[in-house]
Amino acid sequence: MGRRRGLTPEDRELWSRVARTTTPLHRAAIPSAPDASPAASEAAARKSSSPKPRLELPPGLSKPGNTARLPSVGYSRAPSPAEALATHPLRMDQKTHRQMTRGKLRPEARLDLHGMTLAQAGPELANFILSCHARGFRLLLVITGKGSRAADEGPLPTRPGALRHQVPHWLHSAPLSRVVQQVVPAHLRHGGTGAYYVYLRR
Repeated sequence: MGRRRGLTPEDRELWSRVARTTTPLHRAAIPSAPDASPAASEAAARKSSSPKPRLELPPGLSKPGNTARLPSVGYSRAPSPAEALATHPLRMDQKTHRQMTRGKLRPEARLDLHGMTLAQAGPELANFILSCHARGFRLLLVITGKGSRAADEGPLPTRPGALRHQVPHWLHSAPLSRVVQQVVPAHLRHGGTGAYYVYLRR
């Protein structure tokens, strides 16, 4: 037995009577009974089976699930103190610079800033550099340590190795920049990335 499609005339008449006895909640027209004609049913079927519009993606993007063509996003990090110093121009004799970076020159004086805060280390560094320059020294060693993250940082995180990052900035700022000629990371035998060679002007 074939499946009956739509409403019979008796059903449509009953629907109309019920609809006339209701009060709409909003000022909208009372919905009429659905059209049960075969033509209307066929039109609804064709509408539901019509192909959906294609979603066009912008150039450079791929379909969901395929990441092969997605544009890559690059993230840059802040350069380390050694990388930042490597970009500075050479202001001293190249041969002396090569011997210094290979650890073949012995520093004439050294300053160890281990355990100091930034507030303590700044004046200590300035006094050391200026007094060594007054005494005619050329090659100095400033030890900062590589820094370690404290076990209890408190409510705000702190960057480890604050002295290691700050000392080169101090050495290239007034008043020390007037007497400092070159700053490079120390050789491993003198502390590696936890220390700096400071070559002074005459």
